[in-house]
Amino acid sequence: MTWLSKIWQRLLELTDVTGWLTGVLVILTVTVVVHWLWHRFHKRVHSRLLQTDTIWDDSVWDALSRPAAVAIWLIGLMFAFEYIFTERASAMLTVIRSVRTLGIVILMNWFLIRLVYSAERRLCEQAEASTEEGRLDLATVAAIAKLARISVIIVMTLIGLQSMDFSISGVLAFGGIGGLAVSLAAKDLLANFFGGLRLFLDRPFAVGDSIRSPERDLEGTVEYIGWRQTRIRTNEKRPLYVPNSIFSTIAIENVTRMSNRRIKEMIGLRYQDVDCLPLLLADLRTFLTTHPDIVTDQVNGVWFQQFGESSLNILIDAHTRAVDLVQYYGIKENVLFGVQRLVRQHGADFAFPSRTYYVESAAAPHFAGD
Repeated sequence: MTWLSKIWQRLLELTDVTGWLTGVLVILTVTVVVHWLWHRFHKRVHSRLLQTDTIWDDSVWDALSRPAAVAIWLIGLMFAFEYIFTERASAMLTVIRSVRTLGIVILMNWFLIRLVYSAERRLCEQAEASTEEGRLDLATVAAIAKLARISVIIVMTLIGLQSMDFSISGVLAFGGIGGLAVSLAAKDLLANFFGGLRLFLDRPFAVGDSIRSPERDLEGTVEYIGWRQTRIRTNEKRPLYVPNSIFSTIAIENVTRMSNRRIKEMIGLRYQDVDCLPLLLADLRTFLTTHPDIVTDQVNGVWFQQFGESSLNILIDAHTRAVDLVQYYGIKENVLFGVQRLVRQHGADFAFPSRTYYVESAAAPHFAGD
């Protein structure tokens, strides 16, 4: 009887083991099937979304692929462990549920960070391919993406701590006090940070733009826009590092975004050429109107400006089509040579600073006794 009792007990143990092994295999099989179905579904939907013009649906679906696959396996394995330890170790069930909650938070963090990366990549590609005036700037996209990633990590870290039964009220209180101390100790650093944020949002200039400030000795090409400082390559090819807070207090002129360059010259003719002045002015106006590199939708003209000390001063004001500095110099040179030819054709000439002295003759002084 003792021998039969032992055999029966052994059969019960084998039946018990076989039962939970069968349950685990069923759960894992269902997990594999769900993962396979998700892969097929994601692939088919992704091919449909690529045909749309929007980038956000592509970004969301692309960012969801791997976190969703890992989430399927995480949930499946957690269910398997719960099935194994049911009515055997209640403490392990608590640990398994906490791990599952923390894993879901981590997967959400992974998904959001992938979403930011995917959207950043697609927005940068769109900005590089676009030629419109209001297109997104690459530096702005990169800065907003960095800020979004930092925000996601901070928020998800707090959610993860809360899910693990850690009180985040103390962390938030400490963060508030620490933030006040940091803001007082590093006000210049924060001023530069918010100055950089303003540059990324307002976009007064972008990388590659030529800028200058009428208030400061600042002129050159923007090479890099960071959170703390901006690097400008001056016309002497020297790197100039400007704190971002400076741009909040000075006026910036963006030379690259100008629509036209202006020719404004004052020429002086001799006083003896006053009679030919009306015809010369008319020919100069015709010359500017018909010049192929001078725009007609701006205020252009030639005017007799004033009687100078030694010349008749004529103002020439015109706007060129060229924005590039080298092309502008070529157009300006061509215009000035044309003005010189017209002046000579009318028999006039340019004046130069001169003075005329008139000396009156007087009788020699007469002295007594001569």
